[in-house]
Amino acid sequence: MLSDEDIELRARLLSAADRHGHMNIVVNPDSEGAGYVFSVGAWRRFGVAEAVVIGLPQGMGENLINAYVGRASQGERFVPGKLYDDFFDGVPIVFERVYKGFYPEFFGSAYLLYDGSDFAALQIIVPTPDGRWPWQPDAPEGFGDHQLVLTESGVPESWTPGVTGP
Repeated sequence: MLSDEDIELRARLLSAADRHGHMNIVVNPDSEGAGYVFSVGAWRRFGVAEAVVIGLPQGMGENLINAYVGRASQGERFVPGKLYDDFFDGVPIVFERVYKGFYPEFFGSAYLLYDGSDFAALQIIVPTPDGRWPWQPDAPEGFGDHQLVLTESGVPESWTPGVTGP
């Protein structure tokens, strides 16, 4: 049985998905980790994976997810491990599939819209301004903790870093 608060949030999520294709949920940083933003409704409305971005400055994650959902709603599909240079000027991004074990923590509100974890999800990963990825040994100290890679292993699994992807 859903609480009155959950019923109200579910109605807002459904309305936003119907009107805008999705709704961004922003989770602020805390003592447990970096803040993050995730979409809810893109899977329902367009059949495209929900997206999550971890650790970007306020506003950037929302803009990135909005751009992703906008492009995906027009039929563009994004391949894990492929670099995309046209989301941010001069900064590439890459997509990775999210391990379902992370769904409750990083997509909690989406459970109000879907039957459990019955939806696809991608993480959008952004390197440091000088091009270091969280899994690289020369990444700044703590960057891998700040921008967790949401795979079962904690490193890319859809491609081989440095070989078939960044």
